[in-house]
Amino acid sequence: MISFYDELLLPFLYRMPNLEKLASYFVVERNKSFIDGYQLKRDIINKMPQLNQFLFSICSIIDLNNEIDLPTNEDIQNTFRDFKNNQITSYINYFSESKKGKCQIYSYPVTIRRDEFIANNFPDGIFKCVRQVSLFDERSFEHEFFLRLQKAFPFMNSLL
Repeated sequence: MISFYDELLLPFLYRMPNLEKLASYFVVERNKSFIDGYQLKRDIINKMPQLNQFLFSICSIIDLNNEIDLPTNEDIQNTFRDFKNNQITSYINYFSESKKGKCQIYSYPVTIRRDEFIANNFPDGIFKCVRQVSLFDERSFEHEFFLRLQKAFPFMNSLL
């Protein structure tokens, strides 16, 4: 499996070491671990000394193959302690039926137009730029979830 992040995206970014602003939005399947703050700092921020602004929305998906020590949302949040001038939000879902784990990390302000794979436990916030939302969860969506969704995405015009 070719890793989009490791083998395509990072080498592409390394050819632009003087970049001052970067907005990166992607979904990536990985073999082992979620993309977290430590990886972003090591792989991107430390390699781009001129980078002043880094906006991102990254969804990483991993296969759950009998893992015992899976990271919590708090573990992921702790990897962003050293990020300056950024408010970072994350949330994790583990899906036992499909044997997948999903971690969404994003910086504020959120500027993406589409948010994918929203599950029951998406974090509170208001996402004014998002117009299209897709849902995925192994548990049923309840009425309260849709009320939260309506409040979080006030300009949504498409629900998939």
